[in-house]
Amino acid sequence: MARKVILPQGSPPPLAPYSPGISVDNVLYVSGMLSMDATGATVGVGDIKAQTRQVLESIRSVIEAAGGTMAQVAHNMIFLKDLDDYKAMNEVYKQYFPSSPPARFCIRADLVKSEFLVEISSIAHL
Repeated sequence: MARKVILPQGSPPPLAPYSPGISVDNVLYVSGMLSMDATGATVGVGDIKAQTRQVLESIRSVIEAAGGTMAQVAHNMIFLKDLDDYKAMNEVYKQYFPSSPPARFCIRADLVKSEFLVEISSIAHL
């Protein structure tokens, strides 16, 4: 079993002891991504669409650093601070998965910092 840490260039500093991605054989596990830039500053404070876009771009960067594409995502785990943001989050989400979208779930959850509105974790088969 080959296990490799995936750390894309320009990744925000981790808020805890974790790797952005771990590749094991042909499966890529992407940690829960939050709306942060490379310096760790929150992107899109108060804007669910901007935060969703930033989170999905962060996921894309991990997947591409592992040699894959967003089309290879098999499952997403979505956490929303407020379920009233569900519709707006989906408007952005469907731009990243326009056809044959991955399996997923979406739940309401308290996130690690109050300014974060969405967190998404992914599993991709490369």
